[in-house]
Amino acid sequence: MFTIILKTFPPRRPTTMAASKPILYSYFRSSCSWRVRIALALKGIDYETKAVNLIKDGGQQHSKDYASFNPIEQVPTLIIDGHTLIQSLPIIEYIDETRPDSCNLLPKEPVKRATVRAIAEIVNSGIQPIQNRTVLQKVGDEGKIEWGNFWIDRGFGALEKMLSDTAGKYCVGDDITLADLCLVPQIYNANRFKVDMSKFPVISRIAEELSGHEAFIAAHPSKQPDCPDDMK
Repeated sequence: MFTIILKTFPPRRPTTMAASKPILYSYFRSSCSWRVRIALALKGIDYETKAVNLIKDGGQQHSKDYASFNPIEQVPTLIIDGHTLIQSLPIIEYIDETRPDSCNLLPKEPVKRATVRAIAEIVNSGIQPIQNRTVLQKVGDEGKIEWGNFWIDRGFGALEKMLSDTAGKYCVGDDITLADLCLVPQIYNANRFKVDMSKFPVISRIAEELSGHEAFIAAHPSKQPDCPDDMK
């Protein structure tokens, strides 16, 4: 159902003309790219993947070509409807607002929408940036597991308390929202950093529920064309 076409990197700077198919600049294990891939899959949007290897050649995101349209030199970037969009949450909100006929990733009711955004930001602002690759390079190899474990465990403690009040089948009630798109990739990171997930039963239950959903399966790192064979 979801077509993903791998293109070699680096590409030319995107044009402003609307393309027939969106282009996602992505790295298979990037949490932020993963969130956008889930949103595209949920909305049934066919797109091309252009892989940006965050490790090879010192990080292809730092190339002159890529930096020309993503000045923060991060993934993802989405070229859609003739626009070049960066940063995962604004990208997802654009997709949601311009394709409202399928699932609504942000509820219409103001308080519920604020709750979804708060949960998403706990991950997006309070956990993920502190344990991402750029920070870990400063921490160093010897301390990076301990560092990542500490900050994810701390953030998940807060998240577990909040989800205990808001969760139904998913993070906020029984509909998939932006909050769920942020949660799943962060659990993958929690496992990488050896976080004890038995401490977080609500988070773990939601993750188990989402793991069988078609869109979440399609967006998983192991399903991406730039995923190394030994990780598939």
